[in-house]
Amino acid sequence: MAEIGKGVTAGKLAINVQKRLTRAQEKVLQKLGKADETRDVVFEEMVANFNKQMGEGTKLQKDLKAYLAAVKTMHDASRRLQDCLADMYEPDWFGKEEMDALAEELIEKEMDINLEDTDTMWLDYHQSITDKSLQDMDMYLSQFPDIKARIAKRDRKLVDFDSARHHFTSLQKGKKKDEAKIAKAEEDLGRAQKIFEELNVELQDELPALWDRRVGVYVNTFQSLAGHQEKFHKEMSKLSENLNDIMTKLEEQRQIKKGATAASKTEDCAKSEGANHNESASSAPKSAVTNGSDGELPPGFLYKVKAVHDYAATDGDELELKMGDVVLVLAFDNPDEQDDGWLMGLKESHWFQKKDISAKGVFPENFTQRV
Repeated sequence: MAEIGKGVTAGKLAINVQKRLTRAQEKVLQKLGKADETRDVVFEEMVANFNKQMGEGTKLQKDLKAYLAAVKTMHDASRRLQDCLADMYEPDWFGKEEMDALAEELIEKEMDINLEDTDTMWLDYHQSITDKSLQDMDMYLSQFPDIKARIAKRDRKLVDFDSARHHFTSLQKGKKKDEAKIAKAEEDLGRAQKIFEELNVELQDELPALWDRRVGVYVNTFQSLAGHQEKFHKEMSKLSENLNDIMTKLEEQRQIKKGATAASKTEDCAKSEGANHNESASSAPKSAVTNGSDGELPPGFLYKVKAVHDYAATDGDELELKMGDVVLVLAFDNPDEQDDGWLMGLKESHWFQKKDISAKGVFPENFTQRV
């Protein structure tokens, strides 16, 4: 209740108290059936729709906030998992450089070019949903409290109108008619009716329009959310694919090293036995191999390269490459056959496993880097 001395006079306070008492009395009489009540079924349906709309919007807002909290939790878990992988990845494992590059790429892809303070893809995703979905929902719901207050005020003014109407009718039907009181009651009735009708007309225009807007709000909210989800998961799938390729190459490296170790042991045994029977074998002239011994590398070996991009062979004499493949570059049998920008080579894994040089082929030099 308002306090006297804070902009509220004693007369104003008395009028407000009297209004509340009059409304309470009128409601009691209406409930007891001793006074008729003005009803508007159409408006009551509008109010029911308004309450339903406000409840649905509030629930959607709450669920969006819960979704954003889950995104943040998943971001934290993903970051810890990436850190764990980076910490345990040993320097001599395949793809160590690629792992470092992947980490840098992860940071680069996560950078939001529009928001300097956002440095991860997860935060970009979180921020986008906040900006485009949650804030739009907050703005949509911000109009409900004012309309709800005006509906409550309209209900109070309807009670005032009914009370003034009943008072005017009772004076007209009284045995002793006091024309001054009747005129005053009629004036009060006209004023109460005007105030009520102004509020009533405004709300009858606003409530149906607000009810119709709900579909557009829901469409925009979920279309925006779906678009951000699609973009985020598309970018994350690229990083996941790169990580899967590195793990596949790491397993291939393990198998190649296992085969190379076994071959090296066999070769050492053969060399030791040959040295015992033929002392001149150790002083035999070197072959054309320039890096390694004859038993370890194929004839004509020049140097090694590593594929930095996938290359699909388009001809029978070409060598198909996958990113990370190590290739033994060989000299052309006929140097005139070598085209600019092309090399002849054999995959290192194939050579260690099968010692077969027939699988050699040409490949573009710019798809590789020297190691």
